[in-house]
Amino acid sequence: MDYKQVAARGGSCSVRIAGPESRHAVLLLPGVGDSPDLYDGVAERLHNSDLRTVAVEDITGLDHDGVLAVLDELSLPWVHLVGSREGAELAWGLAARTFGRFASLVVCDRGHPAVADDRGVVLSADCPPVELPTTLMIGSSLRRASADGSGRVVYSEFRVVQLDGIANIPADATAELATEIVLRTSPW
Repeated sequence: MDYKQVAARGGSCSVRIAGPESRHAVLLLPGVGDSPDLYDGVAERLHNSDLRTVAVEDITGLDHDGVLAVLDELSLPWVHLVGSREGAELAWGLAARTFGRFASLVVCDRGHPAVADDRGVVLSADCPPVELPTTLMIGSSLRRASADGSGRVVYSEFRVVQLDGIANIPADATAELATEIVLRTSPW
């Protein structure tokens, strides 16, 4: 695994880069406060599927322009986008507002920002629809209404995967998350 400090708008960002040299790279965005090794188990499985991974260690202070600057610094013009919790919020916004940089989207425990969550809160009513193949993984049936509502603002193939009783999908359901990412990276 290669650890790098890369320039991001307004500072720098630590990333973990690993896996085979491949035309398919996966950008992994954690939630705020998640351990830097959150995606290690998922990444290991992705490497076995010939996927290169770039795991951001901490998204605190990272915005859309910062993520794009990181991708530019790493010479990654096109990636598959994965996010959990606050990283998922960032991923939704990136996928909705950035054309041509992302091939697919897999998000955990956060519906589209323009859709009310399980508490009735809308994070960003002006967030545009996503036009990428998207998988939304949820760890509780309480998030099902938000997940289903998110399908109305995904203008591409959309799938919801419900894993009841999973508090932190990247940590507690590594095989399931890796499987969904691999499915999204496959061209068939």
